Amino acid sequence: AILNLMPKKIQTENQLLRYLSNTPLQVEIKLLQTESYKSKHTPLEHMRKFYRFFNDIKGERFDGLVITGAPVEQLEFQDVLYWEELKEIMEWSKSNVFSTLHICWGAQAGLNYHYGIPKYPLEKKKFGIYRHHINKKNAELMRGLDDVFYAPHSRHTEVRREDIEKIEELDILSESEEAGVFIVANKNNRQIFISGHLEYERNTLSDEYFRD
Repeated sequence: AILNLMPKKIQTENQLLRYLSNTPLQVEIKLLQTESYKSKHTPLEHMRKFYRFFNDIKGERFDGLVITGAPVEQLEFQDVLYWEELKEIMEWSKSNVFSTLHICWGAQAGLNYHYGIPKYPLEKKKFGIYRHHINKKNAELMRGLDDVFYAPHSRHTEVRREDIEKIEELDILSESEEAGVFIVANKNNRQIFISGHLEYERNTLSDEYFRD
């Protein structure tokens, strides 16, 4: 299941599906939208044809759930229109999903809901492609990544290492001297949090730059 909170939903679908289809396994995808907030940037006919609501699928079980980022990180969590709905989905994921991947603001939301970790405003937007290193080379999730690799970030807020280190259940698997914490997971890999956008295509960051 993919809970797509990004404004350009078709672009995000294509980015994620490109990676999910890069496997010999047959992957069945269900796209989800929030009921408490209606998308303004994606055609209504597309949403009606391809998206379902949480109430439609909450009786089902999934191997994976992706919760995308959203352009709301400058709001307090409780001020986001769909925060209560998202909390219900994140609680449901603990019993109905084997592993959940949280991206960018979705990662901040998940860390806050599940572990009480706060987010902090940045003086200026963290925007660019940054150098990252791997902290735990033997971690299963790090398999295939170089010891040093580059990844894009596009956000106004951050989570901090010192808050995450207080939670014994969490590991910081990758981080950046410039961009901070990058990949966090709990001990059994059932909750994964990525502060940037490994799914972005070649031009996505430049498109956001000119949009801003």
